Order: sequence, then C-alpha cells, then structure tokens
Amino acid sequence: MKKEDKEQVVAELTERLRSSDTLLVADYRGLTMTQIDTLRSRLLESGARFSVVKNTLTRRAAEAAGAEALLALLEGPSAIAFLEADGDMVAAAKALADSARETKVLAIRGGIMEGRTVTAEEIETLATLPPIDILRGQVLGAIVAPITAFIGLVSAPLQSLHGLIDARIEQLGGDEVDGGDQVAEGNLVADSEEPAAEETPEVETTTDEPNESEA
Repeated sequence: MKKEDKEQVVAELTERLRSSDTLLVADYRGLTMTQIDTLRSRLLESGARFSVVKNTLTRRAAEAAGAEALLALLEGPSAIAFLEADGDMVAAAKALADSARETKVLAIRGGIMEGRTVTAEEIETLATLPPIDILRGQVLGAIVAPITAFIGLVSAPLQSLHGLIDARIEQLGGDEVDGGDQVAEGNLVADSEEPAAEETPEVETTTDEPNESEA
C-alpha cells in the first residue's frame, strides 16, 4: 500500500473513531472471505460497518482520535464493527456472537460502548438480549402497567361514587313525586272529611206591640 493510501485510510479510520460511540472488536484470523462477507452483511443489517485494517494503521488512528481504550484491544489481526448513530448494538453483538459460534474461528475481544470499555463476556451477554424494539416495548410496558393500575384504583372509587350519587338523585326524585301525590291525597281526604257548615237556628221573634184585642 502506498504512503498516500495509508494516510487516507488512517484519516478515514480516525474520523470513524471520533464519530462512533460504540464499536466492537474481534479477531478474524482464520475466516474465509465468504465468511467475512456474510458477517459484514449481518452487521450492516444491524446498523454497523465492519472494517478490517492493519493494527499499525488502526493504532495511528486511535492515537489521533484520542481513543486510547482501543489500543489495549489491538492484539493480533483485528476487525472492528463501528455502530452507526441509528444502529442496534444488541443486533450487532448478536451478529458477532453468531459468527463466532458458527465459524468456531472468530473471537470477540471486547469493545467500547458509550465511551466505556466492555469485555468479550459482556458483549456475549448483550447478544442474548431481545431485539431493541422488544426491549423498548418491555420497558414501556413496565412503566405503563403501574400507571394503569393506579388509574384503575383511583377511577374505580370515583365511578362507584358517581353511581351512588346518580342512584340517590333518582331516589330523591322518586320521593319528591311520591311525596307530592301523598300531599295531594291528604288534601283530598281533608276536604272530604271537613264538617258541613252548621245551619243557623231559627230565632223566634216577638214584638212588644199591644194586641188590638187588649186595647
């Protein structure tokens, strides 16, 4: 490789290291070109770009990008999976783990996730998790379920209270109608039982005028 080509590779690799928060490193010794292409395709589906670069150039890029944590992982032929901003790190870890299991050649060394160094064991554990979409759904379900239960506990007494109020209103409305009927009936009874007006007794009148016969 010409010096100009090497400088270009280092520059491109430096830019990737600066822009990638998550990367996975593996030893690819023994893989065939077909196996490498298959792994590259799987990683692309998960939003990761797979690069095979000589360690001498990778070290130069890591030093230029300030990625000192990567230097400890560059022992022997190294391949790096750079996770894109919208990539799925769980799917990328699973792609590497599946390739290591199927080929029995690829060896996961470790990686850097969100600026933190992770071991090969942590990456393999990450590969056993459900896909990121399912994880988000599970997290959301765990958050929403208590809220839904709380709303149910709060709304149930309120619904019961509303039911009692409505029932009481209906009862009071019925009592008002019944009471009105009872009052009307009471008035009718009272009117029917009221004693008739007493007849005025005839008063016998007398006069003091002298009888003509007595005169």
